[in-house]
Formats: sequence, C-alpha cells, structure tokens
Amino acid sequence: MMVTEQQIRKLLMEHTKSGHIGMAAMKAGMNRKTAAKYVNDGQPTMNEEVTRGWRTREDPFQGCWDEAEKLLKATPELEGRALFDWLSEKHPDVFQTGQLRTFQRRVKQWRAQRGPDKEVYFVQDHQPGVRMSTDFTCMNKLAITIRREPFDHLVCHSVLSYSNWEWVAICQSESFLALRKGVQAALLRLGHIPVEHWTDHTTAATHELGAEESARRGFNKSYLEMMAHFGVNPHTIGPNKPNENGDVESENGIFKRRVEQHLLLRGSRDFESHEAYRGFLEEVAHKANRLKQKRLEEELAVMRPLEVALMPEFVEEETWVSRGSTIQSAKKVYSVPSRLIGEAVRVRRYDETVEVYYGGQLQVVMPRLPESKTHFINYRHIIEWLVRKPGAFAQYRFREDLFPSVTFRRAYDQLCKNCSPRMAAQEYLRILRQAARTMESEVERVLTELEQRGLVPRWHLVQEFWPTASESVPELQPLTVTLKEYDALLQAGEVTP
Repeated sequence: MMVTEQQIRKLLMEHTKSGHIGMAAMKAGMNRKTAAKYVNDGQPTMNEEVTRGWRTREDPFQGCWDEAEKLLKATPELEGRALFDWLSEKHPDVFQTGQLRTFQRRVKQWRAQRGPDKEVYFVQDHQPGVRMSTDFTCMNKLAITIRREPFDHLVCHSVLSYSNWEWVAICQSESFLALRKGVQAALLRLGHIPVEHWTDHTTAATHELGAEESARRGFNKSYLEMMAHFGVNPHTIGPNKPNENGDVESENGIFKRRVEQHLLLRGSRDFESHEAYRGFLEEVAHKANRLKQKRLEEELAVMRPLEVALMPEFVEEETWVSRGSTIQSAKKVYSVPSRLIGEAVRVRRYDETVEVYYGGQLQVVMPRLPESKTHFINYRHIIEWLVRKPGAFAQYRFREDLFPSVTFRRAYDQLCKNCSPRMAAQEYLRILRQAARTMESEVERVLTELEQRGLVPRWHLVQEFWPTASESVPELQPLTVTLKEYDALLQAGEVTP
C-alpha cells in the first residue's frame, strides 16, 4: 500500500512526542517496519516510487514484435495504426481489435527508446521592429454567410514577430493583389514600417527559377517593386518549412479560434454586408491587440514611420472589346455592354472586382473570377442580340453562363423536350430577356409556378402568369372657394391716402 506524505508527517510528529516507533506507526496508520524505515532515515524521501521493470501479464506481441521492429526501422514514418492493420491481416490469430491502443503505446515507446532522432526546433529571439510575417489562411470552416448566402474567402494575416500584433484583410485568392492589399492594410494601421517582410513560397510573391534550381524560388518583379517602394527587405522561409514562419502560422489558428468564440457570443454567422463582416473581423483583431500594447510600443519606438504613399490596390491595363462583346483580363474572359464592341477600354483589376472604364467613365463592375473559373458572361449584356439570332444559342461557347439559376436551366430542358431545338431557344431567350428587362427573381417565381402546375414554360404562358400592376386612381378632395380669403387680400392691398 502506498504511504502518503501526510502519513509520514504524522509519523515523525508522533515519534518526536513519544519516542516510540510502534505508537507513532499506529497513529500514522502504517506498518511498524515501514515506519522504522522512515524514522531511521535522516531525510526520508516523500512519495518514493519504485519503477516496475517486470511484466504482470504475457506479452501478446512477443512472437511478431521482431517483424514489426524491422518495418519500423526500414520506414520510421510508418504509423502504428497502419502497421497494426498490416500485422492483423498477416497474423489474424494473434492480433485483436481491442489490442490497438496497447500496440500503439508499444510503438511509441520503441520510437522514444530506439527510434530515429527527431527534428529539433530552436526558439528564436526576435528583435523589436525587425520582422513582419504574412500568410493566407482559409476561413470557410467558420461558415460565414452574407445575407444568407455562403461566403467563401481567405484572410491575409500579417503578424509582427516580436509583439505578435496582428491585422487581417479579407481576400478571395492568394494573388499578388490580395497580398498587396493585406500588407498595406497592416502598414496603414501601424503607421510604421518593419525592417523585414517574410512570406512562405506563395506564388503571390515568388516564382519557380527553373528545373536546375527546383528547390529555390525567386521573387516576382511586382513583389520586389512593392518591397522597394516601402524600403523593406523581402525574405521567404525554406521550402516546406512552415515552422520557420511559426509566428504567423500559429497565430492563424489562434485568430480563427478567437473569431469562432466571438461568433458564438454574437449568436449568428450571417452579416448584412461585406463591410459589416470586415468590421467584425477588424474589431476581433483590435481587441486582441490591446493585450499586446506594451511590446508593440517597443516595436513602434524603433520602426520607421510610414511616410510614402500607398500603392494602388489594382492592376490597370488597356484592352479591346471583341465582337463577342467580351474582354480578356489575366487570361479570364468577361462580358461587357455590347455598345463597347470595337472600342479600347481600360480595365482595373482588384482582388475582388474588375472595373471597366471608357473615356474615363466607369462602365461596369464585375466580380473577379477565382482560379477555378475562366469566364463570366452577364446575359444582360448580350440578350438583345441573342433574341435576334436564336440559332447562335445552341452552340454558344459560354452558353452555361446564360442560365442564372437551376430554375432557368430546368425551364430550358422542359422546352427542349416539348419543342423543336430552334423553338426552344427562341422561347427561352424571350424569357431571359424578360428577366433582363424586369427582375430576375420575378421571372424565376413565374417559372417555378408553371413547373409546379406541370405546364411547359412557353413564352405566352409566362406572359399570362406575369403579375399585372394594379393602377389606382387617387381620390381628389373637391376644391372649395372661400370669398373671405379674397377680401382679406384686397384689404391688405388697400393704401390709406
């Protein structure tokens, strides 16, 4: 039975009073021989434990462990679960499902006693005002919605290594424009400039140098120009070495957990607008930075103030509008109003939007396409001409973009089943033109009603089910003329001679 520290203290106290080991042992609740050992030792060891070096039951893996050890030596990265499953198939009479945890503990002990050396991480002593690290982190697991619509996005996360001060900017991809937006947002908030800026090997800042230097990456020209503009030294971590960017990597997880907690307190993950959500994230970061104020002041004291102007958060280029009423920007195709066909337009490409200017005037704003998409065709730009040329619809390269929702797609499929291909195209294009001229949601409501009634969505039926505006004639009050008002006017105009 294990002797507690309280028993030993009681034993020594009672022995001091009486001088009898037997009486003191009885009062302390321990065996006399055990009590004598503690009394006779000059400085008794409290809670003395003996490490057991023998087994209390038969080793279930004794016959197969040599085989398992050979595999672990040959492939140290082999996991205990995979090795257990492999041995279970080979020796079904030896291994049972309930032995998995015991086997995994055995593998863990072997790795600690005889396994290969593990990588050592060296804690860095960061200097104030020297290093700022930036990284992108995905926020989709937080299930944020904007007006009940899912909002998939990243944040560009910048962290000062000494104080762990942080700032974030919402972005849609790991592009250079997103990186510029995030870095400038952090510098503007700080009002100061660090000595170094560190990133991982993101394509926003680096590019491949070639097959002969596959282990290295060089900086992009645009990224070097941005660093030179602010007078910051660019650095990257080693390939596949996220631990070298450990400050921002760990802060990514901490920031997302902090946002999760604030969302739970808020009681909703839906936001009225993009700006409202951005303000929410910035407030979370601001609250976290309040606890880092002391070390931040040390950094600001040695950092250079931000005295240069910020760079534009867009890339501007000039292009021509094709005969298909489209432009090409960053290898992506966008539609524009057909009145611009054949004209040279200026395109500003932001991280989230694409703006088209003609003659210095903004013509259209479109969402910037992610890497997974190659084209964005707004049916409102071309529908009038498609109605005149319905034969072009069937083989149109971007035809799938002309179905605003699944409801429109089902309507077209229903027309194809009940009409000729040309007639189906004509009927559908008239419906689509109605959506362009009025409201897409109203057309979708009519199509849904026709589908529920089992009716083919022909154009004349859409017109029949289209809601008619009720005109109401306002009720006018009869005009009553009071002559007393005229008398008052005449009297006011009288002049006394």
